[in-house]
Formats: sequence, C-alpha cells, structure tokens
Amino acid sequence: MSSAASTAPDAAPEQAIRLADQVDRRPWTTRLLAALGRHRGDVLVALLWAVLAGWLTHGLWPDPAGRILSLNPEDQALYEWFLAVDARALLGDFDLLSDRLNAPDGVNLMANTTVIALGVAFAPVTLLLGAPVTFALLAAANLAGTALAWYLLFHRTLRAHRLAAVLGGALCGFGPGMVSQTNSHLHMTAQWLVPVIVWLVVRLLRASDPGPTPDGPGRDLAAGPDRRRMITSAAGLAGAVTAQVFVGEEVLFLAAVTLLVMAISYAVADRDLARRALPGFAGGLAIAAGLALLVLGYPLWFQFAGPQGVADGMFTPAYFSADLSSWWTLSPLSVAGSDESARLTTGPAEYNTFLGWPLLLVAAASAMWVGRRRLVFACVVAGLVMGALSLGPEVVLGGTKTAIPGPYALISGLPVVDGALPMRFALALLPIIATLLVLAVDRALRSTGRARRLVPLAVGAALLPIFPTPLPTAERPAVPEFITGGHWRQCVRPGGVLVPVPLPTPKEPWPMRWATAADAAFGLPEGFFIGPYGRKGSAAMGTFKQPTSALLADVARRGDQPAIGDEQRRQAARDAEFWGASCVALADDAPHAESLRSTLEQLYGPATRIADAWIWRV
Repeated sequence: MSSAASTAPDAAPEQAIRLADQVDRRPWTTRLLAALGRHRGDVLVALLWAVLAGWLTHGLWPDPAGRILSLNPEDQALYEWFLAVDARALLGDFDLLSDRLNAPDGVNLMANTTVIALGVAFAPVTLLLGAPVTFALLAAANLAGTALAWYLLFHRTLRAHRLAAVLGGALCGFGPGMVSQTNSHLHMTAQWLVPVIVWLVVRLLRASDPGPTPDGPGRDLAAGPDRRRMITSAAGLAGAVTAQVFVGEEVLFLAAVTLLVMAISYAVADRDLARRALPGFAGGLAIAAGLALLVLGYPLWFQFAGPQGVADGMFTPAYFSADLSSWWTLSPLSVAGSDESARLTTGPAEYNTFLGWPLLLVAAASAMWVGRRRLVFACVVAGLVMGALSLGPEVVLGGTKTAIPGPYALISGLPVVDGALPMRFALALLPIIATLLVLAVDRALRSTGRARRLVPLAVGAALLPIFPTPLPTAERPAVPEFITGGHWRQCVRPGGVLVPVPLPTPKEPWPMRWATAADAAFGLPEGFFIGPYGRKGSAAMGTFKQPTSALLADVARRGDQPAIGDEQRRQAARDAEFWGASCVALADDAPHAESLRSTLEQLYGPATRIADAWIWRV
C-alpha cells in the first residue's frame, strides 16, 4: 500500500499528460463538433440571425449581378465600385488616392465611405464571384453579425438570460434603422465591432477599479488595479477602434458620443467608482488612443488634408434631421408600418427614428420597473441625449418647422460633428433601448411572480409591430458584353482611362458598373464620390463636368443632335487629353444610342465595332 501511495502522485501527472495528448490528437473535425456542442445555444442563435438576414435580403439572390435594391440603387452601384477597388489590395494595386475614378484627379478613399476593411477582407469573393455577390453577402452579414455581437455582449458580459439576450440582439441587429440603412449603406450597418468596443471599455473600467466592481465585490483595495488587464484591454480597444475606422467612421463617432454620455452619467450615479477608477481608466484610454494613432495618424491626415481630401461635411444638418413625430411612427419597412409615414424622413435608407409608440412605452416602463440601477440611469440619459440630437438644429413636427431650436444647434459646426447626419444619432437608441429591455426581461425570468410571464410578453408585443419585411428589389440591366467578355482590353490598357458614354454622375452612376465588372482594372472620368469641388474647396458630391461630357449628357437626356463644329471637336480632343483617356465607348443600350453615336462620330471620327459597343480610340 505504501509503495502504491508513493507512486500515485507521480503517476497522476503522467496520466494527465497522456490524456491531453489524446485530446490534442483528435481530428480537427471532432474538436470542432465538440466546441459546437458546448456552445450549441449560441450556434442556434447565430443560425437564427443568418436565416433572418438571408430572408430580408433574399431579393438579391440567386442573381446578385442582375438584381438591385430598388429603394436606393445609386448607392448600391457606388458601394459595389468601392468593393471592387478595395479588392485590388489583394493584387497589390491599391492606394488611398484611387486613380480609378474622377480621372485625372482621382478619389480620396478615406474621405469617402469606402468600407476598406470589408472590401479587403472579402477581396477573394469579389475577385472570384464579383462585387455584387460581395455586396449581397455583406448586406445580410452586417445584420446578422451585429445582432450576434450584441447578443453575446448581453449574454456573456451582462450575464443576461439567453432569451433576454436574444430579444436585445434582435432589436440591435434588425431594428428599423438597421433595416432601412441596409438599403446600400454598408458602412452604417457594419456595427458588429461596436459591442466589442463596449466590452473592451467595460473590461478596462473593471480592471482600473481597485475596489468593488460595478457588479459586486472585486479585488481587495490594497491589491490596486489589474494592470495586465488594463494594458490588454487598452491594446484591444486600440485594435477595434482602428478596424472600425476602416469599416465606418460615422458608426465609430456615434458609438464614442454615446459611450461618453453614458460614462459621465455613470460617474454621476456612482461617484465612489469614479474616484477609484478614473486615474487608471483615463490612463488606459490614453494608451488606447496613442496606439490607435500610431496606425491611424497618416490615414486620418490623408482624409482631411491629403490629395482630394475634405475637412468638412457636405450634408445640410437642417435637411437631415429627424421629425419628432417619426419617433412614435412605424417604419414602412416594418410589418405594421405604412407607406404614408415615409414623408417624415428624407428617404427609405433613413428610417432611423421609426420605433413606434409601443416600443417607446415598453422601454420607458422597463426602465422604471428595473429600478434605480446605475446602468439604467446611464442608458436613460444617453437615450434622451442622442434622441434629442437627432432632431437637428430646429425641431420639426409632422413636417412643419416649429422654430424651436434643437440641442444639435449647440454642437453644429464643431469639427467632425457635421460629418454625421443628425438623424443618424437615433441609431444609438437601438442598443440603448435593447439594454433596458434585456435588463427587464432578465429580471422577470429570474423572478417567480406574474412578471415572469408578463414582462417577456409585453416586450415581445412591443417588438412585433417593428418586425422587418424583406427589402424591395428589382432587375437591373446587364453590363455590356464589351466589358464582361474582356473586350475592353482592345480599347484601353489595364490602369488606363476609359470614357463611357454618357459619363457617370452622382444621380446616374450606372457606367461605374462597367469598372466594377472589370474589377476596377481601368479608370473612369467624373463619377459618384465626395471630393473638394464645393465653394472654396469644400466637400461636394461629384465634380465639374467638362464641356464634352455636358454635351453628351444633354444628348443622352433629350435625344437631340447638336450642331458640331471645329470648336466642339477641338474641345473634345482637349477633354480627352485632360482625362488621360485611351478610348471612348458607347454601349448599344445607352439612352438615345443612335443620337449619341452620330454625335461622337462628328467629334472623334468613325467608330469601331467591338462586341455590343462602339469605340473611338482617342
């Protein structure tokens, strides 16, 4: 017995090592299945979001290149071009000043919402299957990914009951504002990094607190802050913020403002925590900011002061303000919504405030029922602030200006602020209200009274009217075979400039699909983008039309054949030289194609037929 007992301590570690070796040597498929089994609840939730997102965007399938989001087709053409340009990073042909549009000046990609990180990450899909496929995937993935990320934050960090976290994640990922922004605003729906940023901020706060944490007793006061967790949290926060800049800066700005308001409110509600944690928390944020600036310093300088950069916003805050009555109105893209309510906003991609009175009422009741928790106080204050800012510089009620100044007037004109549309401040209300609902449902599910059933039912009843409907889609014309068949190479070398007729404009960017279909292998003059072409170099949409492009646009619009003389021919030659063009191309499906062809032949001489297009080498 004594001999066996003496050898047991040595035998146990050896058995543990052998067991670990056996586990490590299992096939990866077995290990993956085991991991999925351990997290099957989360996996089922993720599948639920994926199915819902796929159903909402199913109109783009099974032919993404032949379908388009009918409520905002212009922006879809723009974002598909962005994705094609971003994908060229995989080919080593990428620069923050792209020469593939607005030849010869180019386009500052940082000054435009070019979703660079998404475009580079999905570059293999774009290069293999085309930018329309990538767009369709991202339109659905952003919804599902955002819902899943918030669900995990509620379930893992807030320790909420799974059902409560599911309801909260659903509102964050599939709320009215998110669904409406899916109409081609990929930079606004890619919000799945925001919960990561929130988690890292909370982790940094907890690590900075040497005493009791917000959720209960923590380390002994003498132990001091957890510096290791502080540093890793700061480094992670720097990485997440950096990535979000290259996904969507406006979302990062809105998240930062919301977190700032919540942090101040939380500090007011818990001054002891603020005194204990503020030095370490502020130091951690400074480290995160410093690390992020190491990477972002040059791109941000390039955005505001580099070639073709802009330092101001180009959108009018008064126009892009939320109507006060839209808050208690249901979105036309919700099951209980009406098309008549569309008059309360600027367009179908901006139903950001259309939450409906049932949800607002239940959210207010949830905040009061949960009680005087510091997180509830911070959410209520942040919700009121962000909601008020969404009203813009002057409150509008039912489409009528009230002459009552809105809180946004206090910050209007500040650097960066005007780059975000006032009505988009309302998007922050989705996670704020979701947090209140999660807290209420979680408390109810952990109780034993009638609230256990009534609260989840009330929340579900409030969410049901805003359940989204599939996004409307329509067919779009096919890209000419001259492009898809690669015949353009007979006209312009890769990297050169091709002039499609008529030229692309912000209102009619359709020729940009030519470049998109060719993986942005050639450049175009003019086009749809933001550049410094406003008064005194301020931001503007698009650029000045050259005389020849204006003439051709007029022919395409009216079908008239203008008188062409030597002056027009000399101007056409000067414009082609200005653009650095190698070739002018006219597809058979162009508007008033015969009139355009006749005009072009008078400007540039006889045409050459290639596939389904006429071309002129200039």
